[in-house]
Amino acid sequence: EAGPPGLPGTPAPQGPKGDAGAKGNKGNYGFPGLKGQKGAKGDTCEQRDQGRQRGQGGPRRAGSARGMAGKQGDKGEQGRKGSKGEPGPTGTAGPKGDPGPKGGRGAPGRKGSRAPRSAFSAGLTRPFPPPHVPIRFDRLWFNESADYDPNTGKFRCGVPGAYVFSYHVTVRGRPARLSLVASGRRVAKARDTLYGQDIDQASFLTILRLRAGDQVWLEVAKDWNGLYAGAEDDSVFTGFLLYPDGVEVLL
Repeated sequence: EAGPPGLPGTPAPQGPKGDAGAKGNKGNYGFPGLKGQKGAKGDTCEQRDQGRQRGQGGPRRAGSARGMAGKQGDKGEQGRKGSKGEPGPTGTAGPKGDPGPKGGRGAPGRKGSRAPRSAFSAGLTRPFPPPHVPIRFDRLWFNESADYDPNTGKFRCGVPGAYVFSYHVTVRGRPARLSLVASGRRVAKARDTLYGQDIDQASFLTILRLRAGDQVWLEVAKDWNGLYAGAEDDSVFTGFLLYPDGVEVLL
């Protein structure tokens, strides 16, 4: 039979250090670790600058810790409206646009009214007419609108306006003094002094403004009636409308 275990022996002294063993073989490649969690987003440069402007801490000393951002200041009052600026320079003209399409033919206009006309020219057939009465120039050469009456020697205005009157007469053997009469008033006078058997020509022209119904004629003065007409000599009284004053017409 086995006996009881004996008492532990005295430890042996440590032996000398052995030589280093040969380098072991390279171990196998380890698997990559798990992806860490995403960190918090930092402030932008603009936010940091605004924080510095809003901060009310004391001046920063070299090596001192950065102060905390100050509170946002109150909104300032709105500034006054600035004065109106000077107008800018005129811009250059833009390019010419393309021509538009040709328009359709317009409606025909209303027929215009006929312009008023009045003109006459008459010659003398009986020489040496009596004085102080209208001279009857009874040889008609032209009488538009029949405003001149050869039976009385008077022109009657039918269209108010400006009129031209003239005469070209032959004077023979005695003086001639002629007057242009408008509505009973002598408005123009002329004379030609002639004696013996001499023959002369006298002319006159003027412009009168007449109203509707005014009458115009020629007459000679007493003892001054050398007004002549013959086969070779004419004496002519002429008048015509230069331009009308309005639309009034006396029928």
